Amino acid sequence: MAGLTVRHRRTVALDAVDLDFGTGVHGLLGPNGAGKTSLIRVLATVAAPTAGRLTLLGHDVSAHRGRTEVRRRLGYLPQEFGYYPGFTVREFVAYVAWLKEMPAAGVPDAVQYAVERVGLADRADAKVRTLSGGMVRRVGIAQAIVNEPELLLLDEPTAGLDPEQRVEFRALLREIGETATVIVSTHLVEDVAAACTRVTVVESGRVAWRGTTRELSALGPEAGDGDDGTGGEGSAIERGYTAALRAHRAASATAAGTR
Repeated sequence: MAGLTVRHRRTVALDAVDLDFGTGVHGLLGPNGAGKTSLIRVLATVAAPTAGRLTLLGHDVSAHRGRTEVRRRLGYLPQEFGYYPGFTVREFVAYVAWLKEMPAAGVPDAVQYAVERVGLADRADAKVRTLSGGMVRRVGIAQAIVNEPELLLLDEPTAGLDPEQRVEFRALLREIGETATVIVSTHLVEDVAAACTRVTVVESGRVAWRGTTRELSALGPEAGDGDDGTGGEGSAIERGYTAALRAHRAASATAAGTR
């Protein structure tokens, strides 16, 4: 993407963002209102940018044909995903497979595999309305991966998952990221540390920092060192994340003062 801009009336959600993502698991970190969800929605082709150029999986998504092709090959889990509560888990995931125009002959096996990967094989024939919040979230993950997507977009995917399920989910992300591009938008730094290879920190619609999880961890002070105002609290990557935001804010303030 180049110069990607998204405006919501008078609010600039994304401000001329330049980014590229390759194979692997990428974390998208930032405070609330930073522009993470706006970016994920544009990448999922459910929202159009106000300005800029976006190419996904080799297709220009400003064209209808390009968007259609990309939608067949991506998976998307929004923060709040819609589902039919009267459907069983199997029926709902199969319905999404149909929407993605998957070959009918392969859908039953693909659905079963997706449901098994999220640990819901024993609830495959249960109505979605009977499931707990964490189970419904896992149904959302299953529908996102049923087509073995080349681009997987997840917005706050671990919301409602218990600690054991989060560990299993992170392992699943790493597995998928071996052959696909996975982008995880979250405010949970520990999820990024455990599952992601690279991190993009965004704030106020701009890219504040990019690099590996190890590089982000190295940005922060040592534990117990409070000279930078963080108090040296939290994990190494949490301290690095805080340091990245502070540095970006300082640079933005300096730039604003020179105008």
